[in-house]
Amino acid sequence: MPSEKEVQRYIEHWNGLESYVDQEHALDELFTSLCPLNVQMESVLLKIAVLNNFYSTNIYDVHTVAKHFMKFDIDKRLAYGDPDLVDDLALVSLKNGKAKHFFSFATKYCSHHKPLLYPIYDNYVAEVLKYFRRRDGFCKFKNEDLLLYPSFKSIIDDFMQFYRLDHFNYKQIDQYIWQLGKEYYKRSYKKL
Repeated sequence: MPSEKEVQRYIEHWNGLESYVDQEHALDELFTSLCPLNVQMESVLLKIAVLNNFYSTNIYDVHTVAKHFMKFDIDKRLAYGDPDLVDDLALVSLKNGKAKHFFSFATKYCSHHKPLLYPIYDNYVAEVLKYFRRRDGFCKFKNEDLLLYPSFKSIIDDFMQFYRLDHFNYKQIDQYIWQLGKEYYKRSYKKL
């Protein structure tokens, strides 16, 4: 059951995971100190490459993604927490002419710039939200609503309000939900 005590327990567990904590500190340094802006291709390319590596997001053409990101006035939109920015960044036309929806990656990119404005989506988070929707009815949403950022953010807000977790920030809620999802919905990966 989501509660203040439960969230705090998962946050404390997260803080004890040395590799995750060190990676997050490195990403914080990169996104907030070394390359805080998104106006130079080199900065955007570096952030995409490192984020892709740390999170294993399987972006195989980081340069094309960086070129796509450069089309948007990212810094201005991040400054006022534009939720539509995530959806704009997520839909990338690849060199082969196909469009790819890098939704989870786009949430991570925005969140690492503004963690208090952008909650992170991933499959574990989605599964946890669907579970509590079924179990407690904290919010009515369709599964596809989770892949539209303004809707996703609203669902996270409803989750926080329903379970009285409003005093936690998005980063803390992400740490809680992600770990809970990983614990209960472990995926098995086939070896290549």
